[in-house]
Amino acid sequence: MLEYLNIKNLVVVEELNIDFNLGMTVITGETGAGKSILVQALSIVSGGRSDASLVRNGAAKAEITASFNIHSNLKLKSYLESQDLDSDSECILRRIIVSDGKSRSYVNGRKVPLSVLSNIGSYLIDMHGQNEHQLLLRTNHHRILLDDFSGSQVLCDEVNKAYVNYHDVKSKLETLSAESALLSSQKELLMHQLDELNQAEINLEELNNIEDEYKASVNSSELVEKISKILNLLNDDRGVNNILIESESELEQSKELDSRLNGIRELISSAQVQVQESVYDLNDYLSKISNQEDNLTHLSERITLLHGLGRKHNCQITELVDVQKTLQEKVNELSSSYEALDKLYQQQEAFEKEYFVRSKILTQERKKASKILSKEVTLLMQNLGMPGSEIIFEVGPPVAEVKLNGVDEVVIQVKTNAGQDFKPLNKVASGGELSRISLALSVSGTNTVLIPCVVFDEVDVGISGSVAEIVGQMLKKLSKKYQIICVTHLAQVAAQGEDHMKVEKTQKDGLTFTSVKSLSRKERADEVARILGGIKISNKTRIAAEEMIDTGS
Repeated sequence: MLEYLNIKNLVVVEELNIDFNLGMTVITGETGAGKSILVQALSIVSGGRSDASLVRNGAAKAEITASFNIHSNLKLKSYLESQDLDSDSECILRRIIVSDGKSRSYVNGRKVPLSVLSNIGSYLIDMHGQNEHQLLLRTNHHRILLDDFSGSQVLCDEVNKAYVNYHDVKSKLETLSAESALLSSQKELLMHQLDELNQAEINLEELNNIEDEYKASVNSSELVEKISKILNLLNDDRGVNNILIESESELEQSKELDSRLNGIRELISSAQVQVQESVYDLNDYLSKISNQEDNLTHLSERITLLHGLGRKHNCQITELVDVQKTLQEKVNELSSSYEALDKLYQQQEAFEKEYFVRSKILTQERKKASKILSKEVTLLMQNLGMPGSEIIFEVGPPVAEVKLNGVDEVVIQVKTNAGQDFKPLNKVASGGELSRISLALSVSGTNTVLIPCVVFDEVDVGISGSVAEIVGQMLKKLSKKYQIICVTHLAQVAAQGEDHMKVEKTQKDGLTFTSVKSLSRKERADEVARILGGIKISNKTRIAAEEMIDTGS
């Protein structure tokens, strides 16, 4: 239950501190005094919408804090534990709205996302606004009312999860099918290009060296001549190699006379080794290049083939291996896409089956609940001054289509007088009748397990006389199981409350202030009398007010 509410700098409220008790609390006040600001504060602190216009003029921020006793709210306790927000039997919600429109949310002293605050608020407060009857004109709201009453929202969420999964897979299927169709049209060309490259038996080493090999083959005679000349310079009797060998020998003998020559000897020895290795390598190169001329025809044919493939694929011949790899990947992708399509078709079929299985269960729950809810609301409508009226939550025939919220269309059908035919609610009911139906639905549809505090913001609009007294009695009866907070303009409803608060608006130094006062027994009688008789209150009106309060108690 709600125990405490603190409001700072919200609209015309500078600061309010309000304690709440179990049972039924009524809130009254002059028109425009700010009664609905309390309801708005409760909506905001439980995760409702907010904006910068709600911050009191001249203030930097608005702040709302609400404290709840959650001793018996086991589902909320479990949710708080899952979010690491548990705090024994107390839950404190706090919302700050900054003048730039941004807001911050806190639960038990910890900052949380607005979505978490909203989830927690849904366990604590059930809000029924004065214009809620307008929602009855929207057929989608009919389904929401029925699912809330039957407790089927979780099942509906499971249906919607299957719906999302189904359409995700369907979207992937459409995309992959389009890609596969495109690849299939290219398959013959891809396979032909890949076969050409495979038959060419290309490899990266050949592609990197073939240009040099071809050039060397073309100039092999000149190369043989030059290499032979170099070898003669290095390796004949007075060539470099023999000179270095002779020099090393002389230095070997000279170092005995001067050891400082040993370093020079080592350098010459190293040079001789490198010259000797060069001689070996040049001889090896010469033996290969000498035979290269015989291979010129093959190399010429080969390089012509490779350049032809490079032109065909618009690349350098050294890039042909990458082209071959890319073509192979596309062919593999084409093959794997068929496998992926089969797998996606299987997933789509599974999600579709799951959707219809869960939807069938949801339909059964809705039909069962619709009979109970229709009967309860119809009975309440008789007591609310609509004799002969009847209401039916019609769960339409299922459609063979995967859509949000199940396969049913839920439509409220109503007749407002005996002997009439049932017609859609928005075709029959007047504004006053809509208000009464909305109230009957609010009383019938409240869930005792999840939401211990129910707030009614002038849902009794358009009602008067004996019907108003019945409304008050309904709310009073409801307060035996719930904490009821009711903003009302009807004396018959106000008289039923166990606690009575009056909202007053005053002006000081050009500023407007709203205050809330908890009324004593005498003050309460004065307020009920004011509602009954206006500004001037006669003794008869006061006596009538006291009698109404006594009767309500």
